[in-house]
Amino acid sequence: MTENARGHGAMLLFSALVAGSFSLGSLAANEIAPAALNAFRFLLAALIIGAALLATKGFHRQNFKAPWRYLILGGLFATYFVLMFEGLKTAEPVSAAAVFTLTPIMAAGFGYLLMRQILTFRIALALLIGAIGALWVIFRADLTAFLAFRIGTGEMIYFWGCFAHAIYTPMVRRLNRGEPAVAFTFGTLVAGFLVLLIYGWSDIVATNWMTLPIIVWLTILYTAIFASAATFVLLQYATLRLPSSKVMAYTYLTPSWVILWEMGLGNGAPPLLILAGVALTIIALFLLLKITPVK
Repeated sequence: MTENARGHGAMLLFSALVAGSFSLGSLAANEIAPAALNAFRFLLAALIIGAALLATKGFHRQNFKAPWRYLILGGLFATYFVLMFEGLKTAEPVSAAAVFTLTPIMAAGFGYLLMRQILTFRIALALLIGAIGALWVIFRADLTAFLAFRIGTGEMIYFWGCFAHAIYTPMVRRLNRGEPAVAFTFGTLVAGFLVLLIYGWSDIVATNWMTLPIIVWLTILYTAIFASAATFVLLQYATLRLPSSKVMAYTYLTPSWVILWEMGLGNGAPPLLILAGVALTIIALFLLLKITPVK
């Protein structure tokens, strides 16, 4: 399997793992402050990745030179996750997942600004189709709301989180100096935890950790292990092998995965009109994969 194919495989798994955080996050978002939840999950994820690093590559001083790089990346991802959980207080999981699919078109723009990665006409067309599908879901298939561009508060809050995520993707490639993905992930997680520890200290100490509902602990464990530790490695692994716009193209699968999660949790499927928007995001993914075939 080529490096290109491994990058595609990493992002396929990434999209499946990320989806679970939307459904679980919406259940836990109103039970704990987003900064407190994410500080704990970053710490747990850092411990997991740190153990993996110790068991494989080991800690080497050269992998942690210029620590300001990790502060930038950790700050961006901390911003993304805090705003995600803040948005999930009111946004529906499928709708929030649709907002996430706007990330590729933003990542493509930042990929050009930071890395001069060129966006071809066909890629731009695929991203546009995906964005239209995402907006259709966000506005819940309401043409009047769509034309008036009336977007929910939760979706708007999460949009700015996705903006931070879109900057993060090309920044990984810009700031990486050849460090292994596991070491780079560990540095980013530790930096993200420190940022959240400072920013969310008042929320952390105000949280009654012993009385939190079980859904909060399940969400923390899932997001730490699968939506943080695993996806950090997968995203950084893929980012070093694929252009930013292609990496983030796999986010177009997220609404479909979330629909399966919601059905599994007994919440049913969304209306057919909303599914039409989800179908457009899948079409956009296949267009991008056709443009950049797995070799």
